Amino acid sequence: MLHDRVLVRQDGSEGERRSTAGIVIPATASMGRRLSWATAVGVGPNVRSIVVGDRVLFDPDDRSEVELHGKGYVLLRERDVHAVAADRVEPDGTGLYL
Repeated sequence: MLHDRVLVRQDGSEGERRSTAGIVIPATASMGRRLSWATAVGVGPNVRSIVVGDRVLFDPDDRSEVELHGKGYVLLRERDVHAVAADRVEPDGTGLYL
C-alpha cells in the first residue's frame, strides 16, 4: 500500500438485507444514501488513524474496487473514511471515533 491508502474488505454482501423486524429488503429496493462498514486489511505508511483489523465506515459510491487472489476489496484514501470502530480508542467509550 502506498501513501494514505486503505485496503478494506466489505462486511456481508450487497444483496438483500433484513430489517431489525425481520423483513427482507431486496437489493433492488430504492434507498437514500447509505454508508457501508468494512474491515481494514492493509494500510499505507502515511495512514495515521487506522490499523489493520479496524472497522471503517465509508461511502460506497466513492470507492475503487480491486480483485486480489480472486477476492474483492475496496481501495480508499484515509480522508474518505467517515468513522473508525476500534477497541483501542477508549476503554469506557463507544469504540467509535469520527
